[in-house]
Formats: sequence, C-alpha cells, structure tokens
Amino acid sequence: MVMDDDDEDEDDGWAVMRMEGNKRKRKEEGGRKGGIEGGEEEKGHGYLERLVDAARSAVRSGHYEFGFTIHHSRIISMSNAILSCRRSGKNAIIAEVKFASPSMGRIRDYTSPQTIARDMVDAGAIALSVLTQPNYFNGSIEYLMNVRVAVDVPLLMKDIIVSREQVDAAYRAGADCILLISSIYAEGLADDTLEHMIDRAHAYGLEVILEVHDEDEFAQALKSDADMIGINNRDLKSMDVDVSNTARVLAKYKDDNDEATTNKPIISESGISSVEHIRYLKQYKVDAFLIGTSIMASDNIKSKVRELVMA
Repeated sequence: MVMDDDDEDEDDGWAVMRMEGNKRKRKEEGGRKGGIEGGEEEKGHGYLERLVDAARSAVRSGHYEFGFTIHHSRIISMSNAILSCRRSGKNAIIAEVKFASPSMGRIRDYTSPQTIARDMVDAGAIALSVLTQPNYFNGSIEYLMNVRVAVDVPLLMKDIIVSREQVDAAYRAGADCILLISSIYAEGLADDTLEHMIDRAHAYGLEVILEVHDEDEFAQALKSDADMIGINNRDLKSMDVDVSNTARVLAKYKDDNDEATTNKPIISESGISSVEHIRYLKQYKVDAFLIGTSIMASDNIKSKVRELVMA
C-alpha cells in the first residue's frame, strides 16, 4: 500500500494510518501513570523477563499485523549517517519519540508524533527512534508509519524484539533499522537465535543495532554481524542508570589506534540529558547518542535537541 496524498491528517497535512480507528483512542492519550517498578518484588530480578512477556503478549494480540507496506526510498542507512558525523565532527543525535517508559511511567501527554519528529529533525537530529512497544512504553506501529511519511532520515523501530514477526513488521512499517537486546538472546528468551534474527533483518535490507550493557557483551557484539553497537547505561537487572557505564565498557578501546571500535558505530543509550554528558562520552569514542526521555520531557523539544546537537 502506498500512502496517498489525499489521506491527510487535518492538523498537519500528513497521512495518518487509522488501523483500528477509535478502538485505540487512546491508551496513548492517557498514558500509563506508573512504570514497571512497584516494589522489591517487581524491581530487579525478572524485569527483563517481564518486558519479554509483554512483547510476546503484543505479538499474540496482533499488534504487528497489518496488510500493507509503507513504501519509501529504501533503505536510509543509519550507520552511514553516523559515520558521516564522525568524519565531520557533528554530534550524531538519535532522538527518540516515546510517551512513556517502564521506569518513569508517562513522560509526555500524547501529541502528534509527526510534529514531534519534524521538530527533532529540524533541530538537527540525524536519525529518529520510534517506540512501537504498546506495553509500558505506550508505543505504536502507527506512530512509526506516520513518522516515516513525515521525515526523510533513518528510522529505528525501538521495541523488545523477540519474534520474527516483529522484524517483518519493522520493514513493512517503514523502519530502516531495528534494535536487538543481547541479553534476551543470550538467555534464550527469544523465539530464534541472535544470528538468525540479524540475518532476517539484513534480508530486508534493515540495519541492526545490537544493544549491550557490559564488557563481555560488548566483546561478543564486536564479533557479530550487527551493523552498530548500542551500549545501554541502564542495567536491566536493577533498573539503575549510570551514564559512565558507556565509559567503563569502552575504556580499554579508547586508544585512537584501536580498530575494534572503528568498524561498527558505537551508540550510547539511556540517561543522557545534558551537554556535559555528551562531551564526557565523546572522550571514549562514542559515535552517536540515543536520547529519549530528556527530550520528550522538555518544554521545548526543538530547543532541547538543538542544545544537544551543539554540545
């Protein structure tokens, strides 16, 4: 299906996919008031498993089923965009469209994802991440589709990917890239192996960010066929966030002559909120910064993105 120009959103002139009409109106508008944390039993052990369970529930519910494909100029390479910034010295900001998170609950009341996306790109973001996981994140495949027709930069479908069906949906919804969480596959929580999921994404022409948290996972990721490596500053076992985690993981690769971190772009994720954070992380050869909460929680999205781009 090609999204026609006459299917326009009355507010901003872009096509809006109404996959379920008012049926979804609107878990996203209200938002989840509380996150996944609820006490010692809910926090820590089992957190990753609960996210995986939520992902499986979304797959079973038909969340990723739709009978059309969003067509656009395939594929816009996120890794190339990041490497271009590495050469030019520009801060590569991957701005994230998300209205809630497991740790914080609601971050921002629902507003047009297309408008948010355009503001982010206008402010200098080189790529966007769009949350599509409905549970805990109030995400939607619909958001990804609408952002796809609104902007012409690389798009990451950000989700807890455990099923081949989700990879298929990423391509059909207009994504250029997916994210796979290393620990999900190391613990056998997904429907397939990491290698097969990467291969499936590559068969569509999609790029893959492999998300890691510690030095061992990073070393394995360097050997993988993933196109990029994301270092998550959030520990999915404790929910703690520490921006210096990226620095710890990369400390032994800081030498400019070390080729290990030049073959795959390195992205720092979670907890990044300030100019100081970006300047600190750049010392450790971080190539890009995936930033969601601090941007979405700001009073002025465009100004916040511009501040980070200019850091």
